[in-house]
Amino acid sequence: MRTLPLLALLAAAPAVAQQAPADAPSPERLKSSVEKLVGFGTRHTLSSASDPKRGIGAARAWAASELNRIADACACIEVAKIARTFTGPRAPDGVEVVDVLGFQAGEDPKRVIIVQGHIDSRVSDVMDIKRDAPGANDDASGVALVLEAARILSKQKFKATIVYAVLSGEEQGLWGATLLAETAKERGWDVVAVLNNDIVGNTMGQNGVRVADRVRVFSEGIRASESIEEQLKRRADGGEDDGPSRALAKAIDGIADDLRKDDPAALDVFMVRRPDRFGRGGDHEPFLRLGYPAVRFSVGAENYDQQHQDLRTENGRVYGDTIDKMDFPYLAKVTAINVATIRRLAAAPAAPVQVTLDGALSMDTKVTWKAVPGAAGYRVYWRRNDSQRWSDVRGVAGLTETTLKDVPVDDHFIGVASVAADGSESIVTFGTRPPRP
Repeated sequence: MRTLPLLALLAAAPAVAQQAPADAPSPERLKSSVEKLVGFGTRHTLSSASDPKRGIGAARAWAASELNRIADACACIEVAKIARTFTGPRAPDGVEVVDVLGFQAGEDPKRVIIVQGHIDSRVSDVMDIKRDAPGANDDASGVALVLEAARILSKQKFKATIVYAVLSGEEQGLWGATLLAETAKERGWDVVAVLNNDIVGNTMGQNGVRVADRVRVFSEGIRASESIEEQLKRRADGGEDDGPSRALAKAIDGIADDLRKDDPAALDVFMVRRPDRFGRGGDHEPFLRLGYPAVRFSVGAENYDQQHQDLRTENGRVYGDTIDKMDFPYLAKVTAINVATIRRLAAAPAAPVQVTLDGALSMDTKVTWKAVPGAAGYRVYWRRNDSQRWSDVRGVAGLTETTLKDVPVDDHFIGVASVAADGSESIVTFGTRPPRP
């Protein structure tokens, strides 16, 4: 068996900041996109789909035109729409929900990374389609981020396919995300990651304290898609903190750390070990229900007076989700983390499907995994059971197993990532007991 130190295995990894081109997200372009979206007055899901100037139809048409403009410049993105009629308490007569998608095909058209934001907006009354609902931060910020990511990443070619998704119907019931998640399932996509960006453009919190140094990334531990039996097995293996979505969040956290090595002003990732904010939800959840790795990006400090509010001033208190409350240099930094994450995962091979551990009644642990097509090598990570961060790593080339001497499985968690020749790395697959015959 041949094992190599990490730096001897392949090119240094996964230092995304050093590999990234100089083209950084632009606060000015992000602001221009948000201003355009706010200019449609309302983007309520039930607003006009045909008015050329006001309502969600006009907003979606503009988003499609922006993706087409980027596509024309690179000849690498195909723009399409998917639609379905949904009916529910917030749309009792039914409404056609339309998602605008940009597909940047990779070498593997079935392996997919999705970056998304929702284009619809609302005011205090979720059924009010008449009042202005600017939705600057919720969630024109996310849509602007998606468009800026497309502009930057369209200049490169990748192994995986990138889907730039502008979703509708979030405020009415996560309908656009449900449509896209179910479409991915129907078409057999291997979804590597879903990066949901919702409320990512302000830094002043409800309490008047500015938080401009971090972004929250929410991820599930126990998987929504797992059966009770699967959850009990994960519990027995100690993998509550290492499911695919949590592994994705940990990868994002590491990528943000790499960015801060080159730019101390880059954002820290505040990893929230919860699927979403307390008692609330978002467009990543339909993907979690179908078993896809998905996380939510959201600002470090929310201001609830600027979410789902009629535009008004009461007793000197200003309500409404307006553009003047946003911080576009901050939004650019959130965009940079999304871009760096997509760049790394889209250049990497798929993560190992299964990693098994054998070391009961031993001071050593044998780690075995299935070969991944296109992988130049692998990295085996481990940490003590009382830690949440990987502390040690070993590079392995040419084989799909290794033995960790004096690393007892009783006291350690272990996982494996696939690595490309340029050092780009997949998320880590957590090691478990072999399946019982």
